[in-house]
Amino acid sequence: MHLRGLIARVILLFAGESDHSVARRGAASAFIIRVAGAAVAFVSQIVLARWMGRYEFGIYVYVWTWLLLLGSLVPLGLCTAAQRFIPEYAARGELPLLRGYIFASRWLVVAIATLIAGTTIAVLFLFQKYLDNHYVVPLVLMCACLPMHALSAAQDGISRSYNWIDMALAPGYIVRPLVILAFMAGFHYAGMPNSALCAMASTVFAYWLVTVAQMVMLDRRLKTKVAPGPRQYETKFWLATAFPIFLVESFYFLLTYTDILVLEVYVEPDQVAIYYAATKILALVAFVYFAVSAATAHRFAEYHVAGEHEKLERFLTDSIKWTFWPSLAGTIGLLVTGKLLLSLFGEGFASGYGLMFVLAVGLLARAGVGPVERLLNMVGEQRSCAMIYALAFITNLSLCFLLIPHFKLYGAAIAISAAMMFESAMLYLVTKRKLGLHAFVWKKPA
Repeated sequence: MHLRGLIARVILLFAGESDHSVARRGAASAFIIRVAGAAVAFVSQIVLARWMGRYEFGIYVYVWTWLLLLGSLVPLGLCTAAQRFIPEYAARGELPLLRGYIFASRWLVVAIATLIAGTTIAVLFLFQKYLDNHYVVPLVLMCACLPMHALSAAQDGISRSYNWIDMALAPGYIVRPLVILAFMAGFHYAGMPNSALCAMASTVFAYWLVTVAQMVMLDRRLKTKVAPGPRQYETKFWLATAFPIFLVESFYFLLTYTDILVLEVYVEPDQVAIYYAATKILALVAFVYFAVSAATAHRFAEYHVAGEHEKLERFLTDSIKWTFWPSLAGTIGLLVTGKLLLSLFGEGFASGYGLMFVLAVGLLARAGVGPVERLLNMVGEQRSCAMIYALAFITNLSLCFLLIPHFKLYGAAIAISAAMMFESAMLYLVTKRKLGLHAFVWKKPA
């Protein structure tokens, strides 16, 4: 009877069409997809590391990090802004603006990404003699991925705005890693060298195939939601609104990837590979945060526009709980099994086990405030959020250059963890001061 009652209560949490039920289903869907994607990515990274060896895998990791960083910056905040504009235009019945944003947000970011990719390739060849030869061609191939990375991000934002979590996440987090692995397996069994060059070539093929397929499927779904008709564009307004979000995301991604990029200056690629393996294992915890953020951002905007402060406060409190407690459980599980998981990557990777404990501190600090930066972005406090991430990035960068020369991998881990703790504390204080909301998992009873 107790088990039956528990099952019934769980079903009630996700049943119904209330905002909380829809958000829970969205968060659960995002979490399931991210967990499945994490499993696929984890297995594929293990296979690549074993095929390529630590040195070549380290080169691939470095180039892959540049792809993620540049690919996350080129959309200029328009992808995240979709979760504000699309619900707003749909609610007000402003269909020409809705059609215009859905169309322009995709092709504008592709144009920007193409321009940046071409410029980057020109710079690489111009300064080729000053660069390590084993990085140049993989970096050129990385540039070939940028337009599709930007398009995929734009389609992610549109899909989330309609609660199509499967369309938003499955192509990038499940399908694309499988296609990369399939192409790499083809190269491997064809007898070609297991190099970073072959891995990046596989990545280019996967990006173009998966993103174009995602575009076709998304357009089919949009036809059921948005009737054909004229488009209206407010490009300057969209860019002006998205720019503070772009600043937030820029500093967030710089904060996220700085440690690996600075490490490459001071250590060999095989050491970068060890550090990357440790961070990727613990990154599984961050999927909880990502899942909740994916399902809640547009709700923050809706409650704020409607002036429903109490609903907004309750929803924020729930979203923080949904983020922190699963993150804590996941962190404990990964720390217990960490050495075994690292050893799966190959010989020598288990030496990064101690790094996981240092990195876990920062991740839990971030989980303790939940998706509060999404809240700030959705209610017009983008500039405050951008300033916080700018300061956190400066903290991380300064600590990296201060600590890595002396403590190598542990210096990088301490730097990013300290920056995350600073970021979380500042997000809490700004949310309390600007919005009067308590953005921390522990709250004193009234």
